[in-house]
Amino acid sequence: MGLMSSVAQQIEEKYKKKAVVDIRSGDTARVHQEVREGGKERIQIFEGLVLRVTRRGSLSASFTVRRITSGVGVEKTYLIHSPNILKIEIAKRSKVRRNYLTYMRELTGKSARLSGVDFDRQAVNAIRDEAAEAEEAKIHDKQVEAYDPEAAKAEKEQEKSEAEAATSEPKKAEAQMLEEQPKERAEAKGPAEPQTQ
Repeated sequence: MGLMSSVAQQIEEKYKKKAVVDIRSGDTARVHQEVREGGKERIQIFEGLVLRVTRRGSLSASFTVRRITSGVGVEKTYLIHSPNILKIEIAKRSKVRRNYLTYMRELTGKSARLSGVDFDRQAVNAIRDEAAEAEEAKIHDKQVEAYDPEAAKAEKEQEKSEAEAATSEPKKAEAQMLEEQPKERAEAKGPAEPQTQ
């Protein structure tokens, strides 16, 4: 049993990141995630309140971040050691007395405020992952190189024309229906045929 667990630990250590940010429940965190869409890569930043941190110290350690977007609560759970997580920044640390802040889901507005705690922001965020930083810089450079103002403008124009076409079609259909309705009514109101006995 001991040998088996040590083998599992060795495998886990191989895939663990060398240094990770000390993230805690109640923190306001900015998560930089690498997102692949088709053949393109980009960096998505999600900022919100950390509701829970699970399995701390393990390869499968994860944390849940919640934020309100357009009046809708959105939660994302990330694996701390995932290679897609390029960077985690702690913007604020709050005073909390439990690890799972599920009660925050029911609170909105002023009641959802947490009292801040002083912390050494620079020291906490000073965790450096050279490989992740290099990957983030590479994606950023690719985006800068791939950005063609003319192509972007043409794409926007195409989207606009498609949207206009989509909105004008239902209007045409409505206009046709309105034109046809009086004819149908006139036909229905036409002289009744004499009944033959």
